Amino acid sequence: MSSTTKIEPLGAVRERVLATLRKEIIAGGLRPGDRLVERELAERFGVSRVPVREAIRALVTEGFVHFETPRRAVVRRLTPNDVKELFELREALEVYAAGLATARATPQDLAQVEALLDLAAAATEAGDAEAITDINSRLHDRIVAMAGNSLLIEALEPVAGRLRWMTRRNEEWPQLLVEHRELYEAIASGDPERARAHALAHVRTNYRSTMRHLFQDTFEDPAELR
Repeated sequence: MSSTTKIEPLGAVRERVLATLRKEIIAGGLRPGDRLVERELAERFGVSRVPVREAIRALVTEGFVHFETPRRAVVRRLTPNDVKELFELREALEVYAAGLATARATPQDLAQVEALLDLAAAATEAGDAEAITDINSRLHDRIVAMAGNSLLIEALEPVAGRLRWMTRRNEEWPQLLVEHRELYEAIASGDPERARAHALAHVRTNYRSTMRHLFQDTFEDPAELR
């Protein structure tokens, strides 16, 4: 082995495997019910089983994977209650964040959101699902960051991936773009009550859309969040 060859730290290997698997689950490359086999993944990534095992455990903690048996890890099958619980949390925190963001946003903050909206419009026009999902997630993250509350950010961080996974199935992209522009305009208006109202409407509309797309065979008219 060359003396200049660098050995990738175990933690870095774990994060690389974790990030790749998480991305594949969100994008639908790994589907609900698909099994994650340590040996196969270790061969695929060219690593030992240890970082693969740790990555799978992290995916369990994040809510993407669960163990059907002690030795059988599979991509989790989402239930209507999973969706409802996450959107209830989103309603409580994101609506509050929108009000804070309205009161605390700087011109630079608003310019960043406007730039993201422009990117979202271009991705929507192109029908680029991966880009739309990424940009829309960044937009919501930006609004939460504008709220200027570190505890709020920490509260949403553990479920951000699962929310992205769920909303990735919602392909009503032009409507999402309209709602995001309306939310931005409400925040830019400086009226917190208006911003909270738009954020609430957006979360509830997105909830219904997500339920339709995930459970269209069994849910014709999903219940409202309460």
